[in-house]
Amino acid sequence: MSTPEAWAAWAQAPHGIAAGEEPGVKAMPAMLRRRAGFLGKMALEVAYECLDGRGDIPTVFCSRHGDVARAVELLADLARGEALSPTAFGMAVHNAIPGLFTIARGDRANHIALAAGAASIEHAVIEACGLLADGAPAVLLVACDCPLPELFAPFRDCEEQPYAWAWLMTAAEGDVVSLDWTASDEAPSAGMSGGLRVAAFQLGEARAMERCDGRLRWRWRREG
Repeated sequence: MSTPEAWAAWAQAPHGIAAGEEPGVKAMPAMLRRRAGFLGKMALEVAYECLDGRGDIPTVFCSRHGDVARAVELLADLARGEALSPTAFGMAVHNAIPGLFTIARGDRANHIALAAGAASIEHAVIEACGLLADGAPAVLLVACDCPLPELFAPFRDCEEQPYAWAWLMTAAEGDVVSLDWTASDEAPSAGMSGGLRVAAFQLGEARAMERCDGRLRWRWRREG
C-alpha cells in the first residue's frame, strides 16, 4: 500500500500486509540510500513524503523492533568469529534511520529514536506532544516495523506486519484525537501491532479505540 486511497481502503477492512518492492526513496542521494535496508527505506519514503520539503522540524522515530534482522545477522557473524561490517553495525541501531534522514537533508533539527515495547507508538505520541508543548511548531512522527526473524517466533505477541507511516503533528486545534491511559493487568491486545491499530483508527471513522500493552490500557478518542 503506497497511496492514501489504498491506506483508506485498508482501514475500512484491515487485512494482512505483505512486503512488496523496496521503496525508491528517490529524494535521498544514492550513496546514503544504499545504506538503508527495507525497514529504513519504508520509513524514509514516508518521512520525505510527509515533510514535502519542509525543514527545521524535529522528528520522533518510533519502531518497536528496529532493524532487528540486521542485528541478528551481525550476532551470527560474531558467533562464527567473522569480522563485523562497520556500515551494517552502524545501521543496526535505532537512531540510524533518522540520522540518515537529517544528514541527507542537511537538517539540524533534533531527532529522537524511541522503542517502548508494545506501547511504542503511544510513547512516541507523548514524546511528540512534549516537543509541541516546549514550543516546536510541528513534529514529524515516523512509525515503522517489520516482522521479527523466525528465530523469535516463540516470543511473538501480535501479528507483525511490515509497515511505515508518518504524521506531521501540530498543536491541538478544532477536531483532535486525544490519548489517555490507566493501569491495567490485562493481557496485551491480540491481533495487529499497536502501530497498525493506531493507523487504522486514525484513518477510519470509529470514535474511540482502546488497547492494552500488558501494563497499561490506552484510550484513543476523537474529540470535537
